[in-house]
Amino acid sequence: MARKEGIEEVTARKLAGAVGCSTQPIFRLYQSMEEVQAEVLERAILFFDEFFDNYPKSQAVPFANLGLAYISFAQKERNLFRMMFLSENRNGKSLYELLNGKQGNVLKEINKAKAEGCEDPQGLFMKMWMFIHGAACMAITGDYDLGITETVGQLVNAYRAFR
Repeated sequence: MARKEGIEEVTARKLAGAVGCSTQPIFRLYQSMEEVQAEVLERAILFFDEFFDNYPKSQAVPFANLGLAYISFAQKERNLFRMMFLSENRNGKSLYELLNGKQGNVLKEINKAKAEGCEDPQGLFMKMWMFIHGAACMAITGDYDLGITETVGQLVNAYRAFR
């Protein structure tokens, strides 16, 4: 429901209708809709981690695979992206924590940049993150029409320019 309609459309009545019950069983399991939405967010975080883990890692340039996966997630999962990365309500998690995931996605890229001789890999990540996040935001509004080849080119050029 959150994937198709957005988290704001996940209401007790709609959830009960989708499950085929009254709202009472929902409120036996959860004390409030905020608790339900927190659970939905946690499941979305796990979904993003899986999405990222399964996304092809074909680029050698640091942050390129991260950018490709993040932009692709925004394009394919607009409502989950909005809920996770464009909302203030993230169950106390920072954007960095969401992006880094359980596998240390960001940290791996920072270490890859450091191994390439980058003197300030954390600073480079911040510049790349602004670029990547901006592209992903353009994707969910329909303003991003670059294919994978062009996106890779932009990410590589940004990496080289920021480095």
